[in-house]
Amino acid sequence: MEQVFTADFWSTVIQKTQEWIIGELPAIVITVLVVLISLRILLFSLNKLKRTLIKRAGKNEKGNQQETEKRLDTLFGIIKGAVKIVLLFILIMIVLKNIGVDIAPILASAGILGLAIGFGAQELVRDYITGFFMLLENQIRVGDVAVINGQGGLVERIELRTITLRDFAQTVHIFRNGKIDTLSNMTKEWSAMVFDIGVAYKEDVNQVIDIMKQVGDELGNDPDFKSRILEPMEVFGLDSFGDSAIVIKGRIKTKPIEQWNVGREYRKRLKYAFDKHNIEIPFPHTTVYWGDEINPLKLDIAKNVN
Repeated sequence: MEQVFTADFWSTVIQKTQEWIIGELPAIVITVLVVLISLRILLFSLNKLKRTLIKRAGKNEKGNQQETEKRLDTLFGIIKGAVKIVLLFILIMIVLKNIGVDIAPILASAGILGLAIGFGAQELVRDYITGFFMLLENQIRVGDVAVINGQGGLVERIELRTITLRDFAQTVHIFRNGKIDTLSNMTKEWSAMVFDIGVAYKEDVNQVIDIMKQVGDELGNDPDFKSRILEPMEVFGLDSFGDSAIVIKGRIKTKPIEQWNVGREYRKRLKYAFDKHNIEIPFPHTTVYWGDEINPLKLDIAKNVN
């Protein structure tokens, strides 16, 4: 301890520090700059490659530019994260070597540690492997609306270990890839809104089907919705007999994630059309019929005023 307070000790420390600043620090600074510049160049190249692929998808008539863009956003997000991790690891190793640290034992220890983690963290490994195959098979992309393990929402992030959903109430749900048992993608390539339209038993089925098709055609020709609808409306016919209604099933195919907007507008227009043609939409109530002509019994209640 007494040597710390001597002038020779501090003179030696200052001399060695100066030698390190002159001899080693420039190399470290240059290394950091090279890695940072390389990272910027790689990220710029990846962004440019992604834009090029998106433009090619837009020129290809058979391709869906929106679908391609969602897939590329997901894949390039994973690639950028991996590139950052690799370059950061390389930077740390180079800096440690330049300051005189022997990195061989560190690399050996990292290999042994990785092997130990592989045995002890099998669920973590399963999460990464499952995430890799989900990306490889293009099962889900950022921007999709999906139902995972019974929970629906918009896919905000996809990583090799987890998937992040945000539901309609803006609640964020995070799922580990290895724990995903069921995955339903509602917006892959194209979507559809299925309608189960219930009308009273007394209505003419053919007339109801014609009205449903007419409303679908009008919606398909509307400039605000024409670009969202892929095919004319399909009406499959009488689907089932309910307790108080006959159910007619139909479907409109739309672009991904547009089915809800189209469905809401179609139901609104169909309600107006049914009202115009006096088509009854049953709801919980009681109707009393009298006679063979199936006309409802109308009761007029008059007050007895004395």
